[in-house]
Amino acid sequence: MLIKLLTKIFGSRNDRTLRRLRKVVDEISRMEPDFEKLSDEELKAKTEQFRARLKEGESLDKILPEAFATVREASKRVFGMRHFDVQLLGGMVLNERCIAEMRTGEGKTLTATLPAYLNALSGKGVHIVTVNDYLAQRDAENNRPLFEFLGLSVGINLPGMPAPAKREAYARDITYGTNNEFGFDYLRDNMAFSPEERVQRKLHYALVDEVDSILIDEARTPLIISGPAEDSSELYIKVDKLIPKLVRQEKEDSDTFQGEGHFSVDEKARQVNLTERGLILIEELLVDAKLMDEGESLYSPTNIMLMHHVTAALRAHALFTRDVDYIVKEGEVIIVDEHTGRTMQGRRWSDGLHQAVEAKEGVEIQNENQTLASITFQNYFRIYEKLAGMTGTADTEAFEFRSIYKLDTIVIPTNRPMIRQDLSDLVYMTEVEKIEAIIEDIRERTSNGQPVLVGTISIEKSELVSNALTKAGIAHNVLNAKFHALEADIIAQAGQAGTVTIATNMAGRGTDIMLGGSWQSEIAKLEEPTEAQIEKIKAEWQERHDAVLAAGGLHIIGTERHESRRIDNQLRGRAGRQGDAGSSRFYLSMEDSLMRIFASDRVTGMMRKLGMQPGEAIEHPWVTKAIANAQRKVESRNFDIRKQLLEYDDVANDQRRAIYAQRNDLLDVSDVSETITSIREDVFKATIDAYIPPQSLEEMWDVEGLQERLSNDFDLNLPVKEWLDKEPELHEETLRERILEKAIEVYKQKEEIVGAEMMRNFEKGIMLQTLDTLWKEHLAAMDYLRQGIHLRGYAQKDPKQEYKRESFAMFANMLESLKYEVISTLSKVQVRMPEEVEALEQQRREEAERLAKQQHLSHEVEQGALMSKAEAQIATGERKVGRNDPCPCGSGKKYKHCHGRL
Repeated sequence: MLIKLLTKIFGSRNDRTLRRLRKVVDEISRMEPDFEKLSDEELKAKTEQFRARLKEGESLDKILPEAFATVREASKRVFGMRHFDVQLLGGMVLNERCIAEMRTGEGKTLTATLPAYLNALSGKGVHIVTVNDYLAQRDAENNRPLFEFLGLSVGINLPGMPAPAKREAYARDITYGTNNEFGFDYLRDNMAFSPEERVQRKLHYALVDEVDSILIDEARTPLIISGPAEDSSELYIKVDKLIPKLVRQEKEDSDTFQGEGHFSVDEKARQVNLTERGLILIEELLVDAKLMDEGESLYSPTNIMLMHHVTAALRAHALFTRDVDYIVKEGEVIIVDEHTGRTMQGRRWSDGLHQAVEAKEGVEIQNENQTLASITFQNYFRIYEKLAGMTGTADTEAFEFRSIYKLDTIVIPTNRPMIRQDLSDLVYMTEVEKIEAIIEDIRERTSNGQPVLVGTISIEKSELVSNALTKAGIAHNVLNAKFHALEADIIAQAGQAGTVTIATNMAGRGTDIMLGGSWQSEIAKLEEPTEAQIEKIKAEWQERHDAVLAAGGLHIIGTERHESRRIDNQLRGRAGRQGDAGSSRFYLSMEDSLMRIFASDRVTGMMRKLGMQPGEAIEHPWVTKAIANAQRKVESRNFDIRKQLLEYDDVANDQRRAIYAQRNDLLDVSDVSETITSIREDVFKATIDAYIPPQSLEEMWDVEGLQERLSNDFDLNLPVKEWLDKEPELHEETLRERILEKAIEVYKQKEEIVGAEMMRNFEKGIMLQTLDTLWKEHLAAMDYLRQGIHLRGYAQKDPKQEYKRESFAMFANMLESLKYEVISTLSKVQVRMPEEVEALEQQRREEAERLAKQQHLSHEVEQGALMSKAEAQIATGERKVGRNDPCPCGSGKKYKHCHGRL
């Protein structure tokens, strides 16, 4: 009550921020007449003046009013477009490390030019991040004339570009690209074998367009670069043939199962579990298929791999549906993004799930991959010195932006008042009744000349509506993941009178729907349009525009509620841009996914009590409230998933930063001999300590064991026992010094053969290669640890604390292993001439190139993305782990006594 009263008196934080910024807007507007008097050359010269002032120590905030006035005036001259006052407000919010919520059609692309110009003046680079390549290219090309007029360079970072082209794009003042490509380039830079292979500069300022989509929708899953692992295609095919013999256990109500099925499905958690009856049957089937010995249990340690394949196949059959979760195109399984409905070419599910789906669909199974490098978007974007974002719908997620990214959300007022009508939801008992009602609504509205946009949540649903419209004889365009090459053009013309467009979720996001269609698209189709032609097209468009406005503007039909209210709001936001007329309505049925999983029991009971007849709809505040509660439940669950992912990834992130810093230091120096000398002392001290404990009696020494270890691991055949027998005065400290001296002596002999310069290159190469191998193995072991850590909760231990403690111990072990492996490799390598070292170096370079070609980039779309192939890799002994080495799972046991015996 008190907070409400104080807000009424002083205004909300949002109001206070806007009041403060409006004073700066007034200052910029007062400068406008003076800037209008400047010649083009004088206006262009402002850029160098600002740069000089920044070098003299002036702050960005001090030059902001003049810089924004410069961009506004340049935009008027280059584009004939003047930034509205609300766009200036948006630009200032973006400069203050905040998120600007700007409604659809308010000109976010033009708004971005203001903070991009200001922050590019420092010369450190600005990254403008978009959700897809099309938008990155479009925005870069559209804004290039403005930035180049002001003397700034523009680059585009696209997938598949060669490294020199990427380096050139990053060297520009402003670089456009997608979130995935920026993230993957960061990971690739930290896998480079020379400084010249790196493409990014230090991460300075990121301006994220559609920030909710990138930092929230895609934050549950990390970016992963993986390489090929062992081929087990045959096993996927054999296991897949057994799954159809298993029967799903049906639910009695929302929480309990009934009947005697072989497996249960938890749709909320996206998990599948074998029942006792199912376990017995699958074991019998596996024995019959000769995949398991009779009398063995599927849960025995020796069958970890087999259990993994059975689980993956079950999930592929029970949880993943063709044309909803993925499509099959030209013999390839392509994932469909649940948030946008777009296909995600080149991305693959982890945990063998993708291979299981390929086996189910009978297409060629591609090899599994093991993680080489990974990072979450949360941790990638937090590396930037300065981060800001803009979107049409952020306010509902303001708490998450604040708690995870330390970004405040400021709602920017619209340039004109919004007059769109948002009609109440209509709920039907069945999907068939709902589709019939949608068709009737479309028929009625199009007959009046009103354009209609139908939003669906999957390709399957869009095809269902499309088929119904075809049967009803209503012409329409379909916009989904199968046809997204035509997206922009179809969306641009979706505002034509009587046009019906079906779009999955947010397909075509970033392109405005203009009432009456897009006159720009019509002009673009003409090769060399004359002034008369342009004026004629504009006049015809104005007539169409006015007619559509009179008919009621664009009407939005939602065929289902999305899990997130924010995405429903995005769909509604396609109508009513810039104060245009428009309307929206959602049609729901009790068979919709959200209603079935989260809101079914209470609402169905309510509808039955009301005695609903077939074809009849319910429109009641109780139903709306139940749906809103269901959405809140899902949003809360998804927030918890993202928060938990971040808490676990923060542990890995500290280690990642340490490894990448060490790697970059290695790349940037040409001589690592001092590091090698220091490491050699540590390694030999630890090795000798294992056989000759410090300050111990001679009877406790294991001299033979030490001789054998020095010979096996360092190729040093030293007569230690003979020295001790012949020299009784030889004590522990002197012996240690002699062993180290002999090791250095042998190493120097090698160096004399090949030359100091070649040896330095060789040392650096071995250090990098060993670091990469051990880091890759460490990632796999961390994934494996993560998979089972939740079980510690049963022992009354906090899984997160246990994960932190164990992963730190594993990391410390990895660093010790790194030292040991480097010295062992350098000691054991036999060189007789320089050509041999050069050949070894060439072999290492070729191996690195081969791995680079086979790298697989994935932004995993399953929450289990971090739980990758670790268990399988350890179990199959794929990794080069010695039998007497510590097991990479972190148990502390020797490999042969732990996962080496599986």
